[in-house]
Parts: sequence; structure tokens; C-alpha cells
Amino acid sequence: MSDLINKKIFSTSLAIEDLASYISSQLNSLFPDNSEIDRNILKPYVSKALERLRWCFIHLPIKGFYGNGEYKYSHLNTDQHAIFLYFLCNTIFNENGPQYLAEKIYALNKLFHSVDIFYEVKMPDIFVLVHPVGTVLGRANYSDYFCAYHNVSIGSDLEGNMPSFGKGVVMFNGSKVIGKSSIGGNCFISLGAIIISEDIKRDSLVFGQSPNLTLKHTEKSVLKGIFNN
Repeated sequence: MSDLINKKIFSTSLAIEDLASYISSQLNSLFPDNSEIDRNILKPYVSKALERLRWCFIHLPIKGFYGNGEYKYSHLNTDQHAIFLYFLCNTIFNENGPQYLAEKIYALNKLFHSVDIFYEVKMPDIFVLVHPVGTVLGRANYSDYFCAYHNVSIGSDLEGNMPSFGKGVVMFNGSKVIGKSSIGGNCFISLGAIIISEDIKRDSLVFGQSPNLTLKHTEKSVLKGIFNN
């Protein structure tokens, strides 16, 4: 199965060198702080981030990401580019690259897309953002097939307790998960739902706000309904 996955066609709107030049030009223009960034500094990180992006995208046969037999990344598709910029700054952090570079790319993502995913946050290998304006994805234990819409918030409580997510969770517009919350796999968190330090069993639709949540069992599948898998 892994060989079949690896053979899937993945195309990019810009080659590695061109994408590195594109990002370095933006960084130098938007952050004129006498630490000019050459594209050659970025190229190895861009290459590794694109490989992470490829692995993510070839598991997302969804509209805008897949068509005519290939998976596509465009630097002009803001949802896709927000995911790429996260992978890029996180790759720099993981590789012990220059911290200022990770910080600037993290800031670039906030500036362009109004999405806040700090470069130290460990997102899953397979996730998708859908019009993620105003979304803050903080420290948590994430699993693959995670989906966040706009104005979603995830974060720890004042004691530093973090949420955890099972495989296949979608958070719709305005939903929040805070503190020592455990979200089971295949859960749909509805518009405006707020979960604070609660356990949600798998296969749930979640409505309302803690401590007055309403849970309904669902036969729907996040993987099939959102990710077409």
C-alpha cells in the first residue's frame, strides 16, 4: 500500500528554487531588519517541507487539492499555502535551523492568512485547513485526519493541560477545545461548540458549551465525509 501511495502524482506551482526565492523576497520585503535572507538558506528547508506537504496532500483527495489524476499545491491557494508555511517553519525548528527564520515564517503565515500555528506545535502528518481565518492551533496531541475551519481555537489551560485528539476530527467554524480535553476519533465538533476539560467519546457529534454539552452518536465518517477516504 505504501508503494502505491508513494507513486501518486504530486505537482507544485513553483519549483523548489523558485518557491525559495518567492518566500525570501516576501520575508526581506516585510521584515526589513538588516538580516537579509538568501534563497539558498531556505532551499533545503523548502525541499523537506514540500516532501511533508506531498505526504499530507496525497492523503487528501478533496476538491481544490486533487484533480485530473494528480494532487496539486499552489502557492496562490491560501489554504494550501498556510499548511505549507506551517510545515516550513516547523521543519526549520525540527532541524535546529536559525530561530529567526522560523519566527519570520511563522509571522508570515499570521500576516497573510490570519492563522496562528506556532513553529514548535506538532501538527499531525495529515491535516487540512479550510478558510482558516482567525484560527489558533496551539499545543495539543493531534492525530492524522484533523480538519479545522475558521475561527477555531485549541490550547492549554492555565495549568498547562493540553487537549488530545483521536484520528479523524473535524472542528467547524468557531469551535474551541481547551485544557485537559480528550476528543475521540471520528468526532464532529459543531459550530460554536466550546469544550473545556471534558472527555468526548468517539463517533460523536458535539453541540453546546461546557459544562452543558450535548453529544449525539453519529454513523457518519470524518474520513469519508471530509477527506473522501
